[in-house]
Amino acid sequence: MKPLRHHLTHFCLTLGLIFSLIMAAPAALALGGEPPPLDQPAPTFTLPSNSGDGEISLTDYQGKWVVLYFYPQDFTPGCTVEAQRFQQDLPKYIERNAQVIGVSVDSVDSHAEFCDSEGLRFPLLADEDGAVSKAYGSWMSYFSLRHTYLIDPDGILRERYVKVRPVIHSEEVLARLDELQADS
Repeated sequence: MKPLRHHLTHFCLTLGLIFSLIMAAPAALALGGEPPPLDQPAPTFTLPSNSGDGEISLTDYQGKWVVLYFYPQDFTPGCTVEAQRFQQDLPKYIERNAQVIGVSVDSVDSHAEFCDSEGLRFPLLADEDGAVSKAYGSWMSYFSLRHTYLIDPDGILRERYVKVRPVIHSEEVLARLDELQADS
């Protein structure tokens, strides 16, 4: 059983996110900042991972497509559905030479619990100070926004999603990945 402190922290963070979205909706994009431009090198990063490999860098996946998705918080309903869909489709991503990577401000320990709880077999990265989320224009207050970026095997940003519907998002990403790979 999780300690009460863990539940209270998640509850307070979730309330804060909801309040921020309601009260500052027009300012949300300004806080998110400008996303990096398409068809340019993706911002590089190195972050701690739950996968037991220590830190993971974007350059670790040179030669592979990367599905880099940012999400607000482990264990919340939308984030859980989104992660479950990526996990369900993980064999399809592997067939397409693509690596799924999730990023949020949660700690490595929280990510490890979330992966264990949901059976996730792809890395979740801890962007606790929000620096990478900011570099990708995916930051609001103290949360990562729900955005996804497709990065090609040469590290070039090829697609971005800023209006994500968790239930169908993985299917959308797979379809676009197929289009981009057919054009290469």
